[in-house]
Amino acid sequence: MNLLPLAPLWAKTSGSPQICIAVLDGLTDLKHPCFVRADLIQLPTLVTGEANLNGEMSLHGTHVASIIFGQSGSAVRGIAPECKGLIVPVFADAGRQLSQLDLARAIEQAVNAGAHIINISGGQLTDEGEAEGWLKRSVQLCQEKNVLIVAAAGNDGCACLHVPAALPAVLAVGAMDDEGKPIAFSNWGETYQAQGILAPGENILGAKPGGGTTRLSGTSFATPIATGVAALLLSLQIQRGETPDPQKVRAAILNSALPCTPADTSDASRCLVGKLNISGTLEYLFGGTVSDTLSAVAASGCGCGGTQQSQVESSDRPVDDLIDVASLAQTLTAVEPATALAVAPVNQPQSAASIAPSNVSSATPSTHSRTQQVPTMTQSTSNFVSASQAPSEIAESQLVYALGTLGYDFGSEARRDSFKQLMPAYNINGIVVPANPYDARQMVDYLAVSPSESRSLIWTLNIELTPIYAIEPQGAFARDTYAVLQELLAGQIQAESSEEYVERVSIPGVLTGRTVKLFSGQTVPLLAPQNPRGMYGWKINTLVSAAIQTVQTTVGDAQEDPIRRTLSSFLNRIYYDLRNLGTTSQDRALNFAATNAFQAASTFAEAVATGMELDSITVEKSPFCRVDSDCWDVKLKFFDPENSRRAKKVFRFTIDVSDLIPVTLGDVRTWSTPY
Repeated sequence: MNLLPLAPLWAKTSGSPQICIAVLDGLTDLKHPCFVRADLIQLPTLVTGEANLNGEMSLHGTHVASIIFGQSGSAVRGIAPECKGLIVPVFADAGRQLSQLDLARAIEQAVNAGAHIINISGGQLTDEGEAEGWLKRSVQLCQEKNVLIVAAAGNDGCACLHVPAALPAVLAVGAMDDEGKPIAFSNWGETYQAQGILAPGENILGAKPGGGTTRLSGTSFATPIATGVAALLLSLQIQRGETPDPQKVRAAILNSALPCTPADTSDASRCLVGKLNISGTLEYLFGGTVSDTLSAVAASGCGCGGTQQSQVESSDRPVDDLIDVASLAQTLTAVEPATALAVAPVNQPQSAASIAPSNVSSATPSTHSRTQQVPTMTQSTSNFVSASQAPSEIAESQLVYALGTLGYDFGSEARRDSFKQLMPAYNINGIVVPANPYDARQMVDYLAVSPSESRSLIWTLNIELTPIYAIEPQGAFARDTYAVLQELLAGQIQAESSEEYVERVSIPGVLTGRTVKLFSGQTVPLLAPQNPRGMYGWKINTLVSAAIQTVQTTVGDAQEDPIRRTLSSFLNRIYYDLRNLGTTSQDRALNFAATNAFQAASTFAEAVATGMELDSITVEKSPFCRVDSDCWDVKLKFFDPENSRRAKKVFRFTIDVSDLIPVTLGDVRTWSTPY
């Protein structure tokens, strides 16, 4: 029985090279015969190396990628073989857990590289579909850029939710069997009733590392089927001369989904919105029978290019129909939840508190069967994202302008002990104690007399105690940059009442494509400042006091207390509510606005002077910019807390982020709005 009639869609298109699909998954065996002639490029991530022939996540990643990109005439015919592909490894074979922070990095990387669709066959089990700020902002970025995330609903077999599948504007995918019934392990949380569909997820044919094929089950493998169909629909939009609109395609898929019947399930909620309905979606998009209530937003352009593939001989016969479920050799086994707490792939039946796959059986294409152990997603919550198998280069000189606090790390016990051996004993109130490399006060004193030792430390930029980058100054001014790092660290250990106290730092630099493993085992990208320009340290109170002088110069009768309250709110909103990795253009503009608080203060001096308070901060692409520049408008909206009927005041200033150090452009603009 063929649940997914792909022939009518394939008759129209096999995908457009103008449509770019990013697969965030395990390492992929790009030498597999099914990928010969596929236009794929692998982006550098925290997961390095090549696909492991015996690796569970390599199997997961290769299988998922083949469902989309397997070439016609090969052992696995993918759904959208002519589309471009970005392979973004996030699940490691060696047991490295994927945090929501690192998943957010990968999503932003895919967006920057030009993806129209991002396939995430994984997720993390949550209580109510909540996510950390990193992940929420990266998903919001996709919505703003009109990039569609297609994510696995999870394999916990409960009314429960995974992120990112449960986040707004994501298309969640559950699994149905070869009879069109929801599979018992497929999740059906409440949010999925509005944004989830069922796709075939039982015994799905795919490639395995080293050559050959296998069949696996799980929402992990239903997800790339939905992704492939969405890519074909975007390709048809291009054929018709339309701008590809991923969110319009998402709406069409959801609005045309086929509801389950009583024969399918006694619990309609298990069916989510309904079953993937290709003919209905085509009618919705192109038949003219359904009104289009969505405004079209151009998706970000595709910047992914091709990559050379090595040909490998294979004895597998070509399979023309991906969803060929005839002659299945075995049925699903019972799922045993794993105990790992991480973000897991969503392939075989599994759950993900972590992001990790589950243990399920898989059938080979032949009449013989074998059991394929795949990591499962657990039913406990955690801080990690796991695969839901049941679980490149972005651009040259990827710029970063990030805010946070400085830290340092040793990477290993040997490196730590070498510092302990070289550092002198420390005198505390007349008591001499052994050197402690973890004591920042002792480290600052040691670096003051041995500045060359700065190079032996792993400097880190942290947000809320979480390292987000390792810092390694490069170039002719590296020595000067190390000196600035020492000064900033010395400022952080001062008393908060001190004029020299440093509460936050700004670090501009370039991502090197390399990673550093910290003592804790966490792996972080390496950020390279090119010189000390743009590296600042400050504390909020001092910055506010200085900015107040600017405001009072602009508006002589401005009161100090409301100015202090408004400016502190502005800075804290960016530090906490809008915290980010500083890699996207809009985030670099936002972070520079916080650093350049003097301009912000002068910008809203008029509003503060009349008793208004900060309502919101937004960043939008500026319609006005210099040639070959990248300009963004930071908009500050103010309201009157004592008069809700008073019009709100909007202030806008423009920031050009095309260089390592952002700059402001033009005059501040202001206007009133009733909203």
